[in-house]
Amino acid sequence: NNLFLQVSASKTNSKQINRSWIFRYTTSGRAIDMGLGSLNILGLKDARELAREYCALRLRGVDPLQHRNAQRATAAAASMKSTTFEAAAHAYIAAHRDEWRSQQHAQEWPRSLTKHVFSVLGSLPVSTIDTAMVVKALENVWQSAPETGARLRGRIEAILDWATVAGYRTGDNPARWSGHLEYLLAAPRKRRVKHLAAMPWRDVPCFMEKLRAIDGTAARALEFAMLTAARTGEVRGAVWKELDLDSAVWRIPGERTKSGREHRVPLSPRCMQILKEVRPVGQGEHVFPGVKGGLGESIFQKLLKSLGHGEVTVHGFRSSFRDWAGEATNFPRETCEAALAHATGDRVERAYRRGDALEKRRRLMEAWSAYLAKPAVAGAKVMPLRQCSANV
Repeated sequence: NNLFLQVSASKTNSKQINRSWIFRYTTSGRAIDMGLGSLNILGLKDARELAREYCALRLRGVDPLQHRNAQRATAAAASMKSTTFEAAAHAYIAAHRDEWRSQQHAQEWPRSLTKHVFSVLGSLPVSTIDTAMVVKALENVWQSAPETGARLRGRIEAILDWATVAGYRTGDNPARWSGHLEYLLAAPRKRRVKHLAAMPWRDVPCFMEKLRAIDGTAARALEFAMLTAARTGEVRGAVWKELDLDSAVWRIPGERTKSGREHRVPLSPRCMQILKEVRPVGQGEHVFPGVKGGLGESIFQKLLKSLGHGEVTVHGFRSSFRDWAGEATNFPRETCEAALAHATGDRVERAYRRGDALEKRRRLMEAWSAYLAKPAVAGAKVMPLRQCSANV
């Protein structure tokens, strides 16, 4: 039956002997050795059965090697077509995760798909997904949460585009908006911006006096957040290696900022004093340690509520700072916005502006710290502090 056992020394280990089955036949005057598998896996009985099958193919004029290759290609194609949308989504995320500089963005992708999409599309072969299926996946969230719906549609479209390029599906993308879903779904409503509740800037010094009377890591972390006008997540996740204590600068890496760019924060003398106070608290990497790693997300809001100010948000203190800087000082708008890590000017202007105005911002933050250290007498009229100048 044209069956041979090939015995040879291993190419990697001369002391090892390999034994494998060969089906040998001739086509167009050329000898073909078709490997059937190792003797360790394929026994004599099974090897003879395979050889008889290939001899039967030869009698019908079919090339055994070409026949086997065609079977493998068909099986591979069937496997690709059976790849589910969820599997394709995870593959897409894995391929693009390094491009997403924000860790929050990378976490939001699978979270949003799991919550809203996988229950409808997850188990379906990605090759079979059509327009009706996409609409069904989006219909519940499309009107109730329009921004979320719009983001999900874009994510589904990106995953299906990837699947097409990867060979898992063919044809047009059923999740595309222009010229397609725009005729089936109402244009998503733009959500009215809801500003986070902020404390009036004239009231912040009195609140700071209450806060400084409280001991504990959470109180010092909240005070640090107010003094630096940083985002709460940046403060809760702050680690000692980000701090240059000699230069009084806090360098927040791009992966922890909303913009994805490093943000240098000048530290006022009071900030440096806080760091000195909390240094002995823990031996871990976090500046403001919690039970596990940094402080929890709700810790600041609970603290505000305990002080009788549950109606305001911690993020709102950034607005309080900005209002104070705009109404009570002469610091330039660009300096005030830079203190909040906000981009100003158009793309060309930002390309030519290489510096981050650190020393100008240092004077601004020291003026803010000084203002918070001098609470007004209850009922007194607070005059704008226009003497706080930018000195530029």
